[in-house]
This record gives sequence, structure tokens and C-alpha cells, in this order.
Amino acid sequence: MSNDFYTSVILPNAGIIIKICRAYTDTQEDFEDYYQEVCLQIWKSRNKFLGQSKWSTWIYRLSLNVCLTLTKKKKVTTNNFSSDVPIEVIEDSNQEFTDKSLELLFKAIKQLSEIDRAVVLLYLEKKSYQEIAEIIDTNHNNIGTRINRIKKRLKKILDGKIN
Repeated sequence: MSNDFYTSVILPNAGIIIKICRAYTDTQEDFEDYYQEVCLQIWKSRNKFLGQSKWSTWIYRLSLNVCLTLTKKKKVTTNNFSSDVPIEVIEDSNQEFTDKSLELLFKAIKQLSEIDRAVVLLYLEKKSYQEIAEIIDTNHNNIGTRINRIKKRLKKILDGKIN
């Protein structure tokens, strides 16, 4: 991977990649593997980016697809995730991952289905319903309803009503 591509495309979107990889992994080792695989796939697929969407939208979609594929290949059963992030992105304003309330939110998000995790991560990134629908390849009309259901489920999980 060239340094130019890494610094111009990967680093500016590292927050996206980290959040998605974090939502689909439970250990630091798995997180690092997923992060590396997503970066590799972004680089390998860079010529397939046609500019019909923003880079960030394309990276969200590719990151989700890679993480979903890896998750299906390897069912993770431990909950030993460390809040450490790769050295090259620590300076990229991603230190909020050490926040305990955020850690609780991520643990709750991990209890959601794979597709609901994707939707809520995009929602938390303040993506429009249209963008969310485009990224997860669905109709934008049902995104609002899905988000409301996810919020209710997360509230129940965080309130300890669901294990």
C-alpha cells in the first residue's frame, strides 16, 4: 500500500474503519486483523471506486462487507476487547474509545444483529437515512422505523433488561 493512498484515503477515514471493526470484534487481536483486512481490501478495490458516492460512503460499505464476511468465517466468543487503537490513528481524534460509557454502548451494540449494528453505527455517524440505505443496500423508507426499534432494544440492553 502506498504512503500517499494511506495518508490521503485510509487515515482520514480511520475513524469509520475503527468503529465498524470494533463493533464486529471482541478482542484486540481480532480488531487488528479486521482493521488490517479492511485497509487491504480498500487498497485492492481502490480502482473500483467510481466516484458515484463519497469516499466515506464507499469505505463504510466496504468496511461493513469485510467485517461481515470475516465475522461469518470466524465466530468470536470472547469479550476481552482492549480499547487500544493502532498507533497510526491515535492522533486521529479517536481517543474517545477509552470512555467507559462508550465502551458500554459498544458492548450493547455487539448484542444486536449484524445488520442492526451496521445501521446504528451509521446513525451514530449522523448519516442520512438515504446514505444508510445506500451503504447497507436497502430501501431508505424503512430505515427510520429500524432505527427506532434499535434504539428501544439498546435502551433495554443498557438498562439491564436484556442480557
